[in-house]
Amino acid sequence: MSAPELIRIVSRSSPMALAQVERVRTELAALHPGIRTEVVPVTTSGDRWMGDLAKLGGKGAFTKEVDAALLAGEADLAVHCVKDVPADRPLPAGTTFAAFLKRDDIRDALIHPGGLTLDELPAGTRIGTSSVRRIAQLAASHPELECVPMRGNAGRRMEKLAAGDADALLLAVSGLERIDRMDVVTEVLSVETMCPPIGAGILALQCREDDTRTIDAVSGLGDPEAWREATAERMFLHVLQGHCNSPIAGYARCERGGELSLRARVFTPDGKTVLNAHEWAGPLDPATLGTSVAVTLLRQGARELIDSIAH
Repeated sequence: MSAPELIRIVSRSSPMALAQVERVRTELAALHPGIRTEVVPVTTSGDRWMGDLAKLGGKGAFTKEVDAALLAGEADLAVHCVKDVPADRPLPAGTTFAAFLKRDDIRDALIHPGGLTLDELPAGTRIGTSSVRRIAQLAASHPELECVPMRGNAGRRMEKLAAGDADALLLAVSGLERIDRMDVVTEVLSVETMCPPIGAGILALQCREDDTRTIDAVSGLGDPEAWREATAERMFLHVLQGHCNSPIAGYARCERGGELSLRARVFTPDGKTVLNAHEWAGPLDPATLGTSVAVTLLRQGARELIDSIAH
């Protein structure tokens, strides 16, 4: 089957999302020099709304308009951060993931104008974040710090920091790398200090199921390890059925020998209860590993914990 002459790529219109699209265009041009690409930017309801995401239905607020453009035939390919794609429900009917790109850094970074590390921040320091995952972990490890609500793209959050709306920020390393702003980072936090969100650092390429030409053209961009890790993590989240106010964190990792493991945590919002699980796949496939880790946490009381959180 011949490759398409043009692939229209739909994406959120934020600077970070467009930087992600440029990565895809660059890698696709190297793989298929003859294919042209054009960008179809959309502004999602999640980008427009600066309040509580739960009131918009959670993470789907960042993907709904992108999915609609793909299904309407206005674009051929969608680029998503896996962490923004809901895992508690299937992909929109008629669409599929064609590839997961090689994974970027999954860690979080602290930005503090005075150059202090997380452990050096004085009591009462205001951390700008609206992430329930970060808030719960800071409450558990650094209860003397104060979290203040802050949404918007990374650039907008840094503007708010400069305006004095917060004393420090926590942002994803991968996002800062994509917009070339690692210069502002004070400290990169270990995954032990700040466990990442499910799907962190992975870009997914989504196509219509019947568009086999585009699927064939972009599938070569996929990374097998990213596929295994994303599959385990998303199945874990699917079985757990967490909602957008659930402080859930975790990451799968392919070791050099090919062995796959999944570490996951579920918190109460105040960080006072933390459930932990860490398993190795052994003979299990990635999806079964994700299921097993979720069941382990459910046996520890994760269902009751999640259901007790308003959303």
